[in-house]
Amino acid sequence: MDNFIHKYLEEATELIINLEDALLVLENNPSDKDSIANVFRIMHTLKGNSSMFGFDVISDFTHHLENIYDLVRQGRISLTKDIFDVTLESVDHLRNLLKDTKLEDKNVKNFHDILIQKVKKINTDEAEQRTETVISTETLIKQENDTKSYYIYFKPFEDILLNGTNPFFLIEDLNDLGTCMAIPNHTIPNLSEIEPEKCYSYWHILLNTEEGIDSIKDIFIFVEDECELVIQEIPNVNIFNYEDGINKFKLLTSHSIQKIEISDLISKQEGKENEKLHIENDDKEVEVLVSPSEKIFKQKETSISSIRVSSEKIDEMMNLVSELITVQARLTLFAENNPSSELTNVAENIQKLSRQLRDNAFSISLIPLQSVVTRFQRLVRDLSTELNKDIEFVTEGTETELDKNIIEKLSDPIMHIIRNSLDHGIEDKNIRKEKGKPEKSKLLLKAYYSGVNVFIQISDDGAGLDVVKIRNKAISSGIIHEDTVLTEKELFDLIFLPGFSTASKVTEVSGRGVGMDVVKRKISEIRGEVSIDSVKNEGTSITIKLPLTLSIIDGLLVKIENEHFVIPLSGIFKCFAVGKDALLNAFNNTIVLDGEQVPTVNLRKEFGMIENIPETVQVVVVMYDSQKVGIAIDKVIGEYQAVLKPLGKIYKNQEFISGATILGDGTIALVLDPYKIIIEFDLKAKTI
Repeated sequence: MDNFIHKYLEEATELIINLEDALLVLENNPSDKDSIANVFRIMHTLKGNSSMFGFDVISDFTHHLENIYDLVRQGRISLTKDIFDVTLESVDHLRNLLKDTKLEDKNVKNFHDILIQKVKKINTDEAEQRTETVISTETLIKQENDTKSYYIYFKPFEDILLNGTNPFFLIEDLNDLGTCMAIPNHTIPNLSEIEPEKCYSYWHILLNTEEGIDSIKDIFIFVEDECELVIQEIPNVNIFNYEDGINKFKLLTSHSIQKIEISDLISKQEGKENEKLHIENDDKEVEVLVSPSEKIFKQKETSISSIRVSSEKIDEMMNLVSELITVQARLTLFAENNPSSELTNVAENIQKLSRQLRDNAFSISLIPLQSVVTRFQRLVRDLSTELNKDIEFVTEGTETELDKNIIEKLSDPIMHIIRNSLDHGIEDKNIRKEKGKPEKSKLLLKAYYSGVNVFIQISDDGAGLDVVKIRNKAISSGIIHEDTVLTEKELFDLIFLPGFSTASKVTEVSGRGVGMDVVKRKISEIRGEVSIDSVKNEGTSITIKLPLTLSIIDGLLVKIENEHFVIPLSGIFKCFAVGKDALLNAFNNTIVLDGEQVPTVNLRKEFGMIENIPETVQVVVVMYDSQKVGIAIDKVIGEYQAVLKPLGKIYKNQEFISGATILGDGTIALVLDPYKIIIEFDLKAKTI
């Protein structure tokens, strides 16, 4: 039972996320019937699942919410901002109810009671409005004429109960649509062959309703892959007005009579324009009148294209793949040291297969950025209301996929950036109007691939950064001297310093001097980089550069004396061979390579290995944001697929180093971080 509860909680969490996303989409177009139906379906599914597993508090609460959107769906009330506010509050409350299903927390209980009253008030107001409305006789006649009759054949697959679906709930939902007659049938085997977890029932159903066929399909939308289903309109007639036909229908579905022609009961109205639809089921055959222009909606059994897998299993798989790559590296090294054509062939094949397995494992662990976009949309909605700003939130490329561990750690930094943009970047409506800008501002979240990296940009069309204000703040804070010369980009980077803020006042949203330094630190922890580009009075764009994955990297294996290092290939521009004298006699640590002066870091000097320098040294040029820095090493070994291991707390903040990897012979190689090297070298150059 615990396993089923765990699955329920997983699905409920996903449904709540989908509900929030659907509500935000609906708020942008409140009259869209498909969006309204989508919100209603999600609520209905959450209610049904909660009731099935005994989470009555959640089921009851969702039922009250569902009533509101049922009224909206029927056109009895219109969506308002108050309804959206209450519903989104309810979404947050549903998340809390998953943690406190029995309302044991006093604060949760109090908030629950308040929300219930708000939701009930919306329903009560609508009921009072209906009571005061006078419906004319002509309207009643029109409503009668607007009803349609349907024949429905619903046969669940035997294993439908295993996923928690109760077919009886679907029949009840059909009954809510109008006048419904459902005749159950059974294919029950001998007692010795009965399996309690299988469903042996199916139904012939007649339905008369004001709703269209889409409303009927909506009821079966979550089981359409798990049943045989026929939904067919019987045109221009209310089937329940034909008593003889109803009696024959009952007889057909409760006895072993092979055929009954329901069309005979209504053929006087339909004439020859119709044909007969035959539906055969076991020992019975139903003949129903249908229009030639109508098609049968029948969902046949389809294969399952996706499965739900716990994140723990994916993490374990990635760990095993990482270990396999380490073992494969040992095999490759062994084959190189013990020449044998057969052994070399085996080692090469295993290397090829391990790379394919790695790529497949990576693709499984990647999830789209869209999975966290909803919370950003919600933040923009709530803060724009609080700050009284009209903001359009636009997303592009949210189908871009990243390692799930990166996605999890990326959410908070992006939230900080968006919060600062809303509070500091985007002006008030009046100020925008004075500047000749549209009152509605735009906030863009854009993601795209570039090489082996993913870039995420958060841009606004606000006031932009004031470099004079930033410089004055830096001087008054003692960060720089008055005579210090900094480029515009360097001034922008000061924003990432701890405690730095240009806000004139502290608000509930931002301005306390915390946030952007945390953003940079959090992004650095996932081997990412962040940069700022801004134009005054036009807007600001913050770009985050991220690796696709944190686990395995393609690198260049290099050597200094007897120590090995790995430089990620993604940051390498070119490799050069230079004489020892060129390195030792370099002016201001700069070497001329291909006619270009390139600042160069001597790793021997940085790591305290200043003796036994070879006559010829290798310089690996790394590049970030058009800025190049050379890394002087003794020897380039070759390309290497490194399984990245995190460093312990003691070595976590070491300069130049982002992690370590285990080589094929069991020794450890440190993984260099080109971005840290460039930044560190740049800072040292400014202090000279």
